[in-house]
Amino acid sequence: MPSNSTGNVAIVTGASRGIGADIACELAAHGINVVINYVSNVAKANEVVNRVKEHNVDALAIQADVSSRKDVQRLFFETISKFGQVDYLINNAGVILYKFIEDTSEEEYDQLFNVNVKGTFLCCQQAIEHLKDGGAIVNFSTSLTAMMLPRYGAYVATKGAVEQLSRTLSRELADRKIRVNVVSPGPTDTELFMQDKTQEQVNALVNMIPLKRLGKPDDIASVVAFLVSEEGYWINGQNIRVNGGIV
Repeated sequence: MPSNSTGNVAIVTGASRGIGADIACELAAHGINVVINYVSNVAKANEVVNRVKEHNVDALAIQADVSSRKDVQRLFFETISKFGQVDYLINNAGVILYKFIEDTSEEEYDQLFNVNVKGTFLCCQQAIEHLKDGGAIVNFSTSLTAMMLPRYGAYVATKGAVEQLSRTLSRELADRKIRVNVVSPGPTDTELFMQDKTQEQVNALVNMIPLKRLGKPDDIASVVAFLVSEEGYWINGQNIRVNGGIV
C-alpha cells in the first residue's frame, strides 16, 4: 500500500473521462485508492489510472456495464479481490438524450433508464452488501430536474428517480452510518455536455448562470470529495446542486 494512502477504497463508475475522471483524481489527492470503472475505452481508463497513481495511491481499471447485474457483481468482486474492501461508491456513470418527449423512442427511453436508474440501483445493491460501515455513497442527478427545460424530459425522469432512491437508501443504511447523498451538476464543460450543442446554445446557458461561466469537472469533484470525507459526515440524504446558482 502506498505510504500516504488512507487505506480507503472508492469505486467511481464512468470514470474514464469528464467529471468521473476528475472525481477519481480528487479522491486520490485525499489519499483514497480508486477503482476506475469504464464501459469500452480501456485506453482512456488506463490514462486515468496513471493520473491517480501520481498521488501515491493505488488504482485499478475495471470494465463493467453498470446496467448488467453480472457486470456490477464482478466490479465489486474484482475490487475486493484487489483491495480487500470498498468504502465509497460514486455512481457517476450516465447517458443523456436531447429530445422532446413526443420524439423519444421506446428504445431511447429504455437505454436512459437502464444506465441512469437501473445502473445506479444495481451498484447501490452491491454497496449495501459490501460497503464498510461508516462509508458513503454519492449518486448523480442534474440541476435540470429543477430547471425543467424542453428536450430533457426523459433524461430528468431518470434523475428524479435517482434522487428519490437516494433519499430512501440514506434512511435504510443509517444504522450502519453509511451516508447517501446526491450531487446535481449544472451546465459543466464536458464532452457529454457539449454533445449536439451549438455555441449559441452554450452561450445562452452561460448567461443563465449568475457566476457567468460553465462549471468545470473539478468544481464537481471537490464537492464529491467533501461529501465522503469526515468533514462531510453530517450531510446525509441531501441533494447538493453544484451549478453556479443557475437554479
